[in-house]
Amino acid sequence: MTRHLARCHCGALEVACEGEPRKVSLCHCEQCQRRTGSAFSVAVFYAREQVAVRGATSSFMRPSASGFEVDFRFCPACGSNLLWYPARMPALVGVAFGGFADRDFPMPDQAVWAEEGHDWVGLPDQVTSFARNPPPRR
Repeated sequence: MTRHLARCHCGALEVACEGEPRKVSLCHCEQCQRRTGSAFSVAVFYAREQVAVRGATSSFMRPSASGFEVDFRFCPACGSNLLWYPARMPALVGVAFGGFADRDFPMPDQAVWAEEGHDWVGLPDQVTSFARNPPPRR
């Protein structure tokens, strides 16, 4: 079984993910831009039972662009935002793509909140883009 390990800057917080992710999603929303300090964020979503967290976390809750709260978890030592629990998708955990530091990690299969994205950001044709959120999976 595939195992991916994400770490914060200082290594005090680790997120071990077993198996393949449910989805890899790029988000253009302004809140993700602020959270990452970049033009977008990339989230790797796993089923909660696939994820094991080692180390202490600090929490910050805020509403998301979709109107649902998100519980962001940070390393209390270095401040890295490594994972989050989205109320919109209660069965999933979001893990920061960059925390894996794996050049072979799968690219995003979707981009959301494109209406808030920067015009200069171009994506490969195989990435499905949504103006806001995609329809829920059944």
